[in-house]
Amino acid sequence: MSIQFERITKRYHNASVVNDLTLEIATGEFFVLLGPSGSGKSTLLRAVAGLTSIDEGRIHLHGRDVTHLPPRERGVGFVFQHYALFQNMTVADNIEFALRVRRMRAAERRRRRKELLKLVALEGYDDRLPSQLSGGQQQRVAVARALAHEPAVLLLDEPFGALDAKIRVELRRALREVQQRLGTTTILVTHDQEEAFALGDRIGVMHMGRLLETGRPEQLYRQPATRFVASFLGAANFVLGELTPDGLRIGAATLPHEGAEGASREGREVVAVIRPEELELAERKELLESEWIGDAVVREVSFSGATERVVVQLARDTGVRSAATDERQANERPVMEITRHAGERLGLRLAPGQNVSLGVRRAHVLPTPISSFVVAARSADSRTALLEAPLMQQLTRSMRARVTVLEGDFAANTEPPRVHHAGVVVVASGPGAIADVARLAAAGARRILCIPAAAGLPERVLVHCLSDAARSSTLGLLASVMRHLHVEATLVCLQARGASRAERAAAFRRMLDTRAALQAAHGLDVRTDVHIGELSGFTRELDTRGECALVVVGSDASPSELQNLLAEHFSVLFTADSRCPVLVAVEDRQRPAHTSHEQEPRTSVWSST
Repeated sequence: MSIQFERITKRYHNASVVNDLTLEIATGEFFVLLGPSGSGKSTLLRAVAGLTSIDEGRIHLHGRDVTHLPPRERGVGFVFQHYALFQNMTVADNIEFALRVRRMRAAERRRRRKELLKLVALEGYDDRLPSQLSGGQQQRVAVARALAHEPAVLLLDEPFGALDAKIRVELRRALREVQQRLGTTTILVTHDQEEAFALGDRIGVMHMGRLLETGRPEQLYRQPATRFVASFLGAANFVLGELTPDGLRIGAATLPHEGAEGASREGREVVAVIRPEELELAERKELLESEWIGDAVVREVSFSGATERVVVQLARDTGVRSAATDERQANERPVMEITRHAGERLGLRLAPGQNVSLGVRRAHVLPTPISSFVVAARSADSRTALLEAPLMQQLTRSMRARVTVLEGDFAANTEPPRVHHAGVVVVASGPGAIADVARLAAAGARRILCIPAAAGLPERVLVHCLSDAARSSTLGLLASVMRHLHVEATLVCLQARGASRAERAAAFRRMLDTRAALQAAHGLDVRTDVHIGELSGFTRELDTRGECALVVVGSDASPSELQNLLAEHFSVLFTADSRCPVLVAVEDRQRPAHTSHEQEPRTSVWSST
């Protein structure tokens, strides 16, 4: 590998701007770091160059540890957004500057300069000053200067951000050609999705200091793993669907569902991503070439050159449920965005107010186990407190997840709460909270979050599987939560006092196996630690310290057994004055915990994040 990041963390004023990041970039690869402003991508790039120190982790370039080396000894070239050319030097002097510092002979400097000017299509510009060049030409000079000393790695920090659209396209093409010809390992930082798609062999999407996903451009666009990546890489319609034996059900449509994981999530609510180009419009459903999901009314039509953007609102009786973030949007008729090309526009002219039938060609199911949040409160005050809890605010805002509310006192109602298809059901900690969890589990809820009034944002997350059968789904839930909290991860193995050496060794191996499984399945790297003692003692110590930690508990027990287990091991965390929210993951016993033919190692671990 050309570049290796090992658990990189960088903090400013105790806030992590790069959070426990691990990544490998192959020799000759063009890797694009994509993300919104403040996601940590430029900080990571400057850390590679040696312009910013890191607080934790290691950086390797071509097998050499450069973590503590000064910039000039790392062998990298850096191109900034605003050129950073020496304004009093000619193009020739700018390009040769790094070569002069390295005491290269004059004849060799001239040869290298002419070679580079030809490469960036600026032959004959040697004697011009930067002020005599256009913005695009100045950036070409900056690229040539960065490549002058033949760096092993080229770093580009939003190099086209200050240029107009046409010049950006031309420079992208030129840069890609130069990079492929030289085979230089390159990292580009940008917030421009089109730029990332055009240049990257692979793309890594960063958010809140974390590397959420990496993959080929088409893979990330068509098969994202998170709502954030799906929406950041282009327009996306999010709807709630259900996995059935026949496929993915969205409204009246049932679409094929590919992937082995579908079987283990059958009958569960999922979030489906439908790209605008995967939707079809027709005057009536018989004319559709795709699966009809319902009728709709055209609300907006806008011309965008080669394409047309159409916004429609579905009828009330379609059965399509929006995955919109706020409750008001979620309760309204879903609004969908469609992209149509020239042929489709000619076949059906549209105008606002027109009635149409809507079909879907393809939908992608997000693998996240958290599809939505349902607040089940005993009173109006409790409902308000849950909706305003810092953890709920953080998760729903970052996940962009739908939030709905069960009206009335669900605990006093003799009818079972309607939570079978819910993503995460949220209740308040306090008297009766453990019984509430058991009742919700009996009603079909599979993920239940208990939040005490005193809980703030978690400082870490602890996860424990009460049974091996719940291990896979619980770790998947951990990985999903981890993407949205600014905390670090540690797998903690609990060992009983008096355990033999063989038992301790076996427990340690299980912990390492769990860490490896988490990395392989979810790309989540975690720390490891070992604690001696009983589970109930560990939770009492946690409560005594007054620490704010999110505790994730996985189990395949029946509702009554689950109630007893929670009361035995976790009762102190369900009190009204606890500071620890508890997220319970319930695995159906009749379902396989995973689909692999390979036996998973047995494990009993905590993970603290």
